[in-house]
Order: sequence, then C-alpha cells, then structure tokens
Amino acid sequence: MARLPNPVWLRTFEAAARHLNFTEAARELGLTQTAVSLHIRSLEAELGEPLFTRAARRLGLTELGRSYALSVRQALADVALSTSSLFGPARRGILRLRAPISSAAYWLAATLPDFAADHPGIPVRLVSNIWDDGPAAGGVDVDIRLGRGDWAGLVTEKLCDETIVPVIRAGAPEQPLPALQAHQLIHILGYEDNWPRWFAAQGLPAPTGGSLYSVDTTVAALQLVMAGAGLAIVLTRFAQGAIAQGAPLRLAGPPIPFSQAHYLVRPERAAPPGAPAQLYLDWLRARLAADAAG
Repeated sequence: MARLPNPVWLRTFEAAARHLNFTEAARELGLTQTAVSLHIRSLEAELGEPLFTRAARRLGLTELGRSYALSVRQALADVALSTSSLFGPARRGILRLRAPISSAAYWLAATLPDFAADHPGIPVRLVSNIWDDGPAAGGVDVDIRLGRGDWAGLVTEKLCDETIVPVIRAGAPEQPLPALQAHQLIHILGYEDNWPRWFAAQGLPAPTGGSLYSVDTTVAALQLVMAGAGLAIVLTRFAQGAIAQGAPLRLAGPPIPFSQAHYLVRPERAAPPGAPAQLYLDWLRARLAADAAG
C-alpha cells in the first residue's frame, strides 16, 4: 500500500479547508490554533506543495488544496459511514443468524417475515455456509447447524428432529414405490446412504446402478429435480419449504426418520445472548413447538 500522510493531519486539513479559518478548525477539533497550524505545515511539507494561500486576515485554498480537500472529505466520510454501520449503536440491535445454506434457503429465510411482524424494528443479517464442522463462528448471535449434536467444544440444544423424503418434478405421473428405482437418483455428498435407507424402509432393495449426479447442497439437488434430471431425497422440511415457495416439485413417497437434527450451538464460555437474539430464540422455539403439535 502507498504511504499515506498522518491521518490526524488529514482530519485537521479537512476541518481547516471547510472553515477556511484555523481558529474555527481548532475549536471544532478541540485543539489549539498553534496545533492546527503545525499539522497543516507538516502536511504541506509531506506533500511538497502548499495547500493554502495565506494573506492578511484571509485564508484560501490553492487549486491543489481545493481538489485535495474534496478527496479527503469523501474519504473521511466513507470511513465514518463504515464505522457507524459496522460498529455503531445500530449494530447492537441487529440479529445476526448463521445456518447451513439449505436450512437458510428452504426454512429459516421464509420464517423471517413472520418474526418481523411479531417483533418489528429488529434488523436481521442471515449468513449461510455449506460445510460446518469446526468451532462456532464469531460475529453471529444465533448459530444453527444440522448434524448429530456432537461438535467438540460446543454447547448444543436440539431444535427439531428431521425426516427425509423423495421428491420429483411436479407433473410427473404417479408411480408405485418400486418404480422409483428405475429413475435417476440424485445424491447429496455426505448423505449417500439416504437412498438405500429409504428403500430399505419401504421393504425394497437398494438400486445397484451408479448415480449420474452428485451435488453438495439440497439447493442444487432440487434444481436438478426441477430440471427433470431425476429424483432427490431431502429433508421433508426443505421439500415442503421449496413447494411452499412455488417450486414445481411434489413428494414422491413417505418420509422416514433422519439421523440428524437441527441444533442451536454456542461456545462453552459464550456470553448470554443479547436481547434481539433472545427474542428470536424464544420465538423460534415457540414456532417449532406449534409446528410439532399441529
């Protein structure tokens, strides 16, 4: 990076250029007039050019000074805006969620308008990931994972059990379950045993042929199904969420229990959740309880 002038000098220069008066700039910055003069002289020496014209009882900007003042003012405004948006008081009211990409796309994102209706005025930042077996991420208030709840160094709370179900493109003819074996079966990496388990639960042998498609997310798997590439087996929650969002899909068979669940995770020594996070967690638990009861 190119060497920059002292930021204190730049801040002093911006104020002096705006007021065209060292005394007023000093008052704004809480400095002495002598300190302002020293900062300006130091900056001019660093740049090798005068920035001000000095006449009796009158201070002006040189052409270079006028151009530089615009650039410095914009740069300082950009820093102030970034600081305010990332670290300012408003940030303390943001609800920061993290979840696997398919959980975010086909479940959590669709629930956020309902949360906002119940708790208006809370900004939400939802980020997602594909694989997450490491430590809990910093910078989030609510961290939701799909797994078996055995992540080292993390405190876990099971939010909801899950089932899996086969899905096919909407409009495909109804078929008996054994006929599904003849279709192209799409696999999701890390969950290749889902198809054999599902067929076994129906009392059917597992297909022996290889799969043409293997993808790393439910999002990609369902896109392939909608394109007519075959069938996928996904979380029932995700399939129902996609269908509710208008995806041209339908369930192709009954659900079976899944060995993984959605968990809330946090580091062992994490601070208690802030007010927005606690509101969301209470709301989410109540919604899941109502869904399970209904």
